[in-house]
Amino acid sequence: MPCGTGPCGRGAAGQRAGGDPPAAPSAPASPAAAATAPGKKITARLKRTLPVRGPQAPTLSELMRWYCLNTNTHGCRRIVVSRGRLRRLLWILLTLSAVGLILWQCAELLMNYYSASVSVTVQFQKLPFPAVTICNINPYKYSAMKEYLSELDKETKKALETFYGFSEGKSKVRRSVDDWNSTGSDFFQQIPLLKVEDFSRTATELHSGQKRRVEGSVFHKDSSIVNSGDSNDIIGFQLCDANNSSDCALYTFSSGVNAIQEWYKLHYMNIMAQIPLETKEKLSYSADDLILTCFFDGLSCDKRHFTRFHHPLHGNCYTFNSGENGTILSTSTGGSEYGLHVVLYIDEADYNPFLVTSTGAKIIVHDQNEYPFIEDIGTEIETAAATSIGMHFTRSRKLSKPYSDCTETGADIPVENLYNKSYSLQICLHSCFQKAMVDSCGCAQYAQPLPPGAEYCNYKKNPNWMYCYYRLHEKFVKEQLGCQQICKDACSFKEWALTTSIAQWPSMVSEDWMLRVLSWDKGQKLNKKLNKTDLANLMVFYKDLNERFISENPANTLVILLSNFGGQLGLWMSCSVVCVIEIVEVFLIDSLSIVLRRQWQKAKKWWSHRQRGRAGKAPQGSDPERQGHDNPTPVSIDEDLPTFTTALRLPLPQDSPLPRTPPPNYSTLRLDTAFTEQLPDTLETGQH
Repeated sequence: MPCGTGPCGRGAAGQRAGGDPPAAPSAPASPAAAATAPGKKITARLKRTLPVRGPQAPTLSELMRWYCLNTNTHGCRRIVVSRGRLRRLLWILLTLSAVGLILWQCAELLMNYYSASVSVTVQFQKLPFPAVTICNINPYKYSAMKEYLSELDKETKKALETFYGFSEGKSKVRRSVDDWNSTGSDFFQQIPLLKVEDFSRTATELHSGQKRRVEGSVFHKDSSIVNSGDSNDIIGFQLCDANNSSDCALYTFSSGVNAIQEWYKLHYMNIMAQIPLETKEKLSYSADDLILTCFFDGLSCDKRHFTRFHHPLHGNCYTFNSGENGTILSTSTGGSEYGLHVVLYIDEADYNPFLVTSTGAKIIVHDQNEYPFIEDIGTEIETAAATSIGMHFTRSRKLSKPYSDCTETGADIPVENLYNKSYSLQICLHSCFQKAMVDSCGCAQYAQPLPPGAEYCNYKKNPNWMYCYYRLHEKFVKEQLGCQQICKDACSFKEWALTTSIAQWPSMVSEDWMLRVLSWDKGQKLNKKLNKTDLANLMVFYKDLNERFISENPANTLVILLSNFGGQLGLWMSCSVVCVIEIVEVFLIDSLSIVLRRQWQKAKKWWSHRQRGRAGKAPQGSDPERQGHDNPTPVSIDEDLPTFTTALRLPLPQDSPLPRTPPPNYSTLRLDTAFTEQLPDTLETGQH
């Protein structure tokens, strides 16, 4: 039956147009439902067709993509927008690594925050006892050295008698030099003693009594040349170059004691340089001669705990706890009762009267690997006294280059170590001077170790060595040899700060029995009763067992530098390590790849033109319509998708016609193409 123009006709048309089966007849809807149905349907249609982002995203993948594109975390954004699997994989690894580092650092900070901020550790530890080197101030027994020093002592006594009227310890009236008819000697010919008449360079020779004018430089060896007496009290000696007699130097002393003693030491070193080492060790003191009693840490010790070494100026010295046998003693308790306690036999009666003017012993506290410089930093102890030396141990560590100019082992110092001990500044300075002495004077100075292939200076082989030595020493003191510039401090060193106290020993009430017992302990080796002026009591101990460690730490480390950079970048640019990597990727890697690609394309184009030119063919790329063009302002994939408004603002390619507006498609305005059925609320009221 043919349908009319009512709903039946419209439904048939809709069925033919949409292809859907006819809808089943339903009950008429209520007025409220009919009023809200079109709005809900439009909303549902929009939700299905429009790309809704953010927390309202329909799936987790859409939500993650929206987060990565809109977050300030640069790593996540680079994972989404990066092209290529390799680059995306690298950004995933970098982002995961950064997250792992953040979690690790945060965990460390939390653990440190909740842990105890104050830690107190109380412990008692043993400290290694240092090496203690002891030397008698008198290096050799005078009774054993008389046969070597008889001529020198005889000339020295004559000089004293001439200048001051002394004869065998009895004071006489000073005589004039002319009254002493001396035949002269080798000692005065080598180094003539002079009595300076005035400051006009007029002097009188001791051995000849002749007055002459002194030429050359004048060096005053004392701190002051001002003398309260007359000018005759100024005594000195003259040193001249053996190869040039006019090149001389006068060394004067305001005190006659210093002049005589210095003159005596020069000849003494010349004599000792010619005596073999084995003979000198026999002439000096043995361990039995020097050490009477010994206690350490409350236990008895003997000469087996001491190691002998021969010092050129101090003879046989003995080191307690030297560590040569591989064992270093230690102490677990502080105080004088638990340190080293020795009684020394000095034997003042056998002292050399011209070489030394004081009585006692010299000690030095040092590390087992250090050389004991007795003549430089030794501590003198008195006789007839108890000397207590308390120690504080300090270990120091300095930073090397670029923080300071110290050296770790001395291997970088161009000076040979002559002492066979660990490096120190004193070892370097003494070795440098000895090397300069051998190079300049042809022989080695007696007070320092002997370099390989060299020999000690003496008159017979090196008649010019004294003048050369004094000239060289003058340059060394004025820092003209370069040793102070070459030698450096050690970066690591140990130091024992000493506190010395002295008490009378033995006391008057105990002197008699103590001296008798000590004389009996000495046994058959001593045929006389000991005198308290021949004895010295020494105690060396730790005052406490606190080890003080001083170390230098750099004020600016790599961690602090990175933290400062990170703070500045985060404060002013909200930038992090991942942001820096992103900048490097874009502005260095990507930019460089674009430039290289452009250059490669230009090179290929130039090469193709060259090949065509050789073949005689015109380039086909001259037709502008067949050539491609670049979009001058491409839409970056990192940016949001363009809208209709932003798309209209995009510039057009060059040399392209403007697009014309197409005619409207009026068929799109028909409602029946969007909705298959006529909605009830759109019906006209006149049709019901």
